[in-house]
Amino acid sequence: MLLLGGSEGGLHAGGGGMVKGLVAEGFSVLYICYFGCPGTPPQMVAVPLETFDRALAFLRTQPIVNPKQIAVVGGSKGGEAALLIGTRDRRLKAVVAGMPSSVVWPGIGDSATFTESSWTAGGAPLPFLPYAFGSFAKGGIFGLYNDALPNLPQHPDAVIPVERIAKSILLVCGEADSLWPSCPMADQISDRLKSKGRPAAIVLRYKDAGHAVFGAPTDKTSPNYAALANFGGTAEGNAAARADGWPKVISFLNAAVRP
Repeated sequence: MLLLGGSEGGLHAGGGGMVKGLVAEGFSVLYICYFGCPGTPPQMVAVPLETFDRALAFLRTQPIVNPKQIAVVGGSKGGEAALLIGTRDRRLKAVVAGMPSSVVWPGIGDSATFTESSWTAGGAPLPFLPYAFGSFAKGGIFGLYNDALPNLPQHPDAVIPVERIAKSILLVCGEADSLWPSCPMADQISDRLKSKGRPAAIVLRYKDAGHAVFGAPTDKTSPNYAALANFGGTAEGNAAARADGWPKVISFLNAAVRP
């Protein structure tokens, strides 16, 4: 597995649960930092997609890895990246995106970065859907994203061409997500696949869960349990979503990559 964290850039305590969960199931996992680390962009801005190409090339050379049986897993901005990676590498056996994005968004950093793309390819910025800045006062961060989606017809190049992904896609979203509209974007991904004659994505959606919907199960003894509700839904709802969704993610990955 190539595992990608979200807007924190990758290597953080919260991602350890997924690393351990995947390793416990017998998967080899490469968990990378793609910004904010030595040799990477300082902010979540203009991150070269070639970073992930190199990560996959490294993974395929490892003696414990079957180079023909690799999948990519990511959450939030990592889910956005995972879908982009899938459009570039048709050898991947599966793409799993938690709290997914259907489009490329601007970078995340200081205010000067909001007019730059999150990603580049071949040194050129990927087209992106601009934030709805006028919605921040009433809708906060969620408004930046949610109120921008109706403007998508004016920015068609910002759509991630998910129909180029060769193999299966699994999406996990929370209907109470208060960071960005992950379930509506999951629906957009599914609709685009259908419109292009491709098999629909598998979508796991949870009513009382938010932006913490995706990940290894977390119980009430965890010091991070209450924080599950920080970006939508309740702690109980997010925990229940993880308890239900994680085994389904593992089952999906087993079916996709086991020889």
